[in-house]
Amino acid sequence: MALVALGVDVPARGREAGARRTALPRGDDPARRALPQRLLRLLLNIELHVGWPRGSALVNAYLDGAPEAAPFYAGRFDDPAAFVDKAAEVEGRFDASTRARALAALEPAAHPATVSAREAWAERGGYMVTTGQQPGLFGGPLYSLYKALTAIALARALEGALGRPVLPVYWIASEDHDWAEADHTWLIDRDNELVRIEVADPGAGGRPLHRVRLGGGIEQALDRFLDALPASDFAGDLETLLREAYAAGCTLPGGFTAVLRALLEPLGLHFIDAAHPELKQASLPLLFEELDRAAELEAVLAGTARELSAAGFDTQVHLPEAGVNLFLEGPAGRDRLYRDGDGFSLHNAGVRLSRADIEARVSEDPLVLSPNVLLRPVVESTVLPTLAYVAGPGEMAYFGQLRAYFEAFGMRPPIVHPRHAAVVVEAKVGKVLAKFGVEVEALAQPFHELASQIAREETPDDVREALGGLRAAAGQGTGALLAAARRIDPTLKGPVGHARAQIFHALEEVEKKIVHALKRENEIALAQLEKARLHLYPEGRPQERMLNPFYYLFRYGNPFVGRLVEAFTVEPGPGEG
Repeated sequence: MALVALGVDVPARGREAGARRTALPRGDDPARRALPQRLLRLLLNIELHVGWPRGSALVNAYLDGAPEAAPFYAGRFDDPAAFVDKAAEVEGRFDASTRARALAALEPAAHPATVSAREAWAERGGYMVTTGQQPGLFGGPLYSLYKALTAIALARALEGALGRPVLPVYWIASEDHDWAEADHTWLIDRDNELVRIEVADPGAGGRPLHRVRLGGGIEQALDRFLDALPASDFAGDLETLLREAYAAGCTLPGGFTAVLRALLEPLGLHFIDAAHPELKQASLPLLFEELDRAAELEAVLAGTARELSAAGFDTQVHLPEAGVNLFLEGPAGRDRLYRDGDGFSLHNAGVRLSRADIEARVSEDPLVLSPNVLLRPVVESTVLPTLAYVAGPGEMAYFGQLRAYFEAFGMRPPIVHPRHAAVVVEAKVGKVLAKFGVEVEALAQPFHELASQIAREETPDDVREALGGLRAAAGQGTGALLAAARRIDPTLKGPVGHARAQIFHALEEVEKKIVHALKRENEIALAQLEKARLHLYPEGRPQERMLNPFYYLFRYGNPFVGRLVEAFTVEPGPGEG
């Protein structure tokens, strides 16, 4: 697979909204050399709104530095001392041998930058910053890219702060078995419509995605994907990349990795696959420790859940009674293990197993045993010298459940650093927002509410004044009538109040009809705003959680990533909302 050279960071027009500046000197970083002016002009048509993603009450408390969240995390992501302390803890668990084991678990480096980085890392005894994601079809959605770029920025900043090499590593969650979550992607097509591109199920059957080979259906899905993407000068190389990554016989994790490697390995990103044999062998002792201590460790997690509840927070990951934080492949695919008397059982298959049965299965194929979402970070920190994990809001929430769980395995959790969140506003979309005087965030609400709000704001002054006068007169008149009627008979309060309510209801109905007429009059203009919303909040969801990055790569080329690199900076300091 040929790697796609990304060129550069793009000089910004000032700071992007929410962008953070790093104090790390990067020297002659190839990602900071000047772009040709033609590309600069292209990129000036993109506006980025950058910040941290918000989430649950616990996540928001953590991002805001609220003291009630502190006990559930290993340290603040904006506190340099927390990373120094974590580095010391990692140093106590990793030596040259275990670091060599960590390197062996990574996917082979294919770019000179990553090859030389690993050599220096091994020689000087470095650390890692990790992030990860379930494989998304054709590299999507956008936040998969944002996680990687945040990890790269954080690794660079920590390398400068600690004076030791720090590798950014992307964990490919190839053991995930949720086919329905991985089998599709979304983009805006050439007709400016939101389309879902899906690959046919080849018979996944609950198996881990790394075991599911794709037939001709993946090439058919790719043809539909490419037909929907815009024609551009950048299309040729990107189409070649996609066709090489997603040929018949590939797996979804394999294609996902190939795409991200081609785009991001030149920027220094390294990859690890959850099903890598070296990683599995290194993690098996921990997996069996979870099996042997399942009841004890369940109690640890349950204790944290109670503490979270007492602090006013919910748990992100449900803890089923007798659940073991392991999956074993069985008749029903990748299946959750449960404690069952002096043995175990598979949740879906209903099969009972002894520890010896599980050992025998693992001896035949170590990949049949895998961690769940709570144990996976512990596996990672056992095998890799991880300082920090770059997390989305869901991950930040469940990391809040894990501090005592990590400590039960004799280690501290990594520092949880939020990934960057971004909204990409193209020039054509920005013009529509400017026309209506609408901020990006306003488009998050249902469109009919936004349209009604705009129509109300555009109600002519004389109509607004007349309605206001009627309301004032009705309020004053019915108030006077109520006072007079009560002097005659106190029971008249009810009928007068009912009449008052009817009057105000009638005025509300009149206002609604006026607003509806204004919306009908501005139907064409509002359709433009609705299309703008399609680009920023498709189906009411954040752009980054829906749209595929190749929509922007086809329109703007690889420098689109350079623009993100420029905006996704890291420095100590509280995050933004």
